[in-house]
Amino acid sequence: MSGFTRHRKSGAAVTTFTAFEADLLRSLAGQLIELLRNESATEEIASDDLEDLLDFSGPTREPEDPVLARLFPTAYPEDEDAAAEFRRYTEADLRNGKAAGAATVIDTLEDAGLPAEPQDGLFIDVELDPATALTWLRSFTDMRLAIATRLGIEEGDEEFWYSLPDDDPRAQVHDIYDWVGYLQETLVRAVGG
Repeated sequence: MSGFTRHRKSGAAVTTFTAFEADLLRSLAGQLIELLRNESATEEIASDDLEDLLDFSGPTREPEDPVLARLFPTAYPEDEDAAAEFRRYTEADLRNGKAAGAATVIDTLEDAGLPAEPQDGLFIDVELDPATALTWLRSFTDMRLAIATRLGIEEGDEEFWYSLPDDDPRAQVHDIYDWVGYLQETLVRAVGG
């Protein structure tokens, strides 16, 4: 398992993944896209002609899925109407941006040579320009928030996670959470120079 480093000449962030690691990242990004696209949080709201033209038909209530609620927290918890209006005008674009970022992770891996069915012994060399690296960093954050929410990870509970037996599925998912965090940390260093 290697993290990202900065390429001396190009300044790009580079790493090499095994086919298994690259496929795991592709799977996490795909699951994130699916989650972002599947839950409908919109309700019919009376609108005027200008709003119809600009399509402000975004979600107005907090998502039911706890991961989506964590990714899109309520902006004004003390004012339900203001929160609904804010969400209506912003959440659709935020969802689209997060989904596009996850799609960039997938596209980058596939452009680097990740086949539809990973092969043993295959290595994938990834090179990220600064803009793509920032997109990956945001996607890593989204992936880690999703995993942390599903597992119930809280600050300061490392001892619990490290005490789980290796064959516990939660321990295995926590290892993925840690790995994505490691990738994120090394990518930050590679981008920062």
